[in-house]
Amino acid sequence: MTQTTSLWADALTRLDADAAQVRLGGGAKAQQRQHDKNRLTARERISRLVDAGTPFDELMTFAGWEMYLDVGGCPSGGTITGIGTVHGRPWMIIANDATVKAGAFFPITAKKVIRAQTIAFENHLPVMYLVDSAGVYLPMQDEIFPDQDDFGRVFYLNARMSAAGIPQLAAIMGNCVAGGAYLPVMCDTLIMTEGSGLYLAGPALVKAAIGQTVDSEDLGGAAMHAQIAGTVDYREADDDAAIKRLRSLADLYAEGDVAGWARRRREALPPSNQNLTDLVAFDSGKPYDVRDLIAAISDVTEEGEGSFQEFKAEYGETIVCGFARMGGYPVAYVANQRTVIKKKLKAGGEPGLRTRIEVGGVIYGDSADKAARFILDANQAGTPLIFLSDVTGFMVGRDSEQEGIIRRGAKLVNAVSNSVVPKLTLITGGSFGAGNYAMNGKAFGPRFLFAWPSAKYAVMSGNAAAKTLLDIQLAALNRAGHEPDDEELQRLYDEVKSKYDTELNPRYAAARLWVDEIIKPNDTRERLIRALEVCAGQSRTEEFKVGVFQV
Repeated sequence: MTQTTSLWADALTRLDADAAQVRLGGGAKAQQRQHDKNRLTARERISRLVDAGTPFDELMTFAGWEMYLDVGGCPSGGTITGIGTVHGRPWMIIANDATVKAGAFFPITAKKVIRAQTIAFENHLPVMYLVDSAGVYLPMQDEIFPDQDDFGRVFYLNARMSAAGIPQLAAIMGNCVAGGAYLPVMCDTLIMTEGSGLYLAGPALVKAAIGQTVDSEDLGGAAMHAQIAGTVDYREADDDAAIKRLRSLADLYAEGDVAGWARRRREALPPSNQNLTDLVAFDSGKPYDVRDLIAAISDVTEEGEGSFQEFKAEYGETIVCGFARMGGYPVAYVANQRTVIKKKLKAGGEPGLRTRIEVGGVIYGDSADKAARFILDANQAGTPLIFLSDVTGFMVGRDSEQEGIIRRGAKLVNAVSNSVVPKLTLITGGSFGAGNYAMNGKAFGPRFLFAWPSAKYAVMSGNAAAKTLLDIQLAALNRAGHEPDDEELQRLYDEVKSKYDTELNPRYAAARLWVDEIIKPNDTRERLIRALEVCAGQSRTEEFKVGVFQV
């Protein structure tokens, strides 16, 4: 076994183990407590809800990873989100995990639900909410409810999606209290199971606030809401009955229009089955030709040739651009090239051509120009963009500055920002600094953003950052009159490097929702195809405008 293969094998084994740990939620005892109440766990509910034999594409599995450890943690953000097929149609499913702090909302929980709703909103994707939550986690209330991207945004998006004609179904299968009670009531249809509770304030709070003594059933039980308040549309005996009702209702909803680019879908001829970990080393410092990766995930033609049509193949070679098909859909790639390139230059006063070596993963002025122009072409064609990101950043130095790297980089960022076709991003290796922006990072509105376990996510590489941070610390120590010896210098460097390496880990990014999911390399093609199928549900396209465009 080669070292590269060994690194990948270890990384994938760790990913499986970590994901399995996360999916235990609050643990076996908490799951048993849920069963003792005659309720299913969130994952059991989802498995019975989706069509048999179809995948559930979980999103944000690692939300909250190694966060809130002082209060016991919040595995997967205390809620399960992802896309599942119900009667042949994809639905966004958002399910509170009552095994984690009774399904209470932590700050990351609200952000995760908001991201899931945003994906649904942008792609006109119908939503099902499986509600079983004790409401806001009160010790952190100041971090959860007041800001623009906090708990209130959930209801804002609830209402906006309803106004946009996006179906939303909700089933209360446990607690639904305080502000969280608005979410299911703002959906098209509300289902509630026996033994569940729906109220703005529970019995204890009612007693404390107004001195009234009332039991849970009279205050907010399923029978009361079905018979007296009229809040509930369907009262069901248990989880299984509620899931059956959800599936029946979902089957009645009309299909929407599909995007124009999706109507150009053709029968797909998949590439030969190739192990992508053989193409791309776990250590992104090792060179590879990104065209091989593109070929491995794109369709082939009837003649058995690759469908990739490369744009300006001999110009700006550190970014590879071009059109292809994936799963029958037309797509447009913008990908960082990781080979070392011998670049031809204009003559500098003497006859003939000069050359220079360009480093793979670095964005030079000509590659920025090419990518910006290609993004305009993709928007003109109405073709979804797929960014394959393994980027060190933009080129620095005197020559690069004199060639206008800032101006040309700004042009690329402008094109990415104002692009109106669906944009999907896959981070395979480094995603550093402004290169993250140019390659459609989270701030630039990707419909979906996936990362491989080999992804590294930071403002600069680990060694460079550690040296920079160490210099800052040393300057502060010198100002304080302290001169560290060699042993202390090494200890300081190791501490800084260890902290930064932790933050480079894609789980750190996934915990904070900077990526939507960490996926295995060999799942890439199918995961991207299913993401395109979701994007196809949004048939409306804004007018493409770029504003002030640098030349």
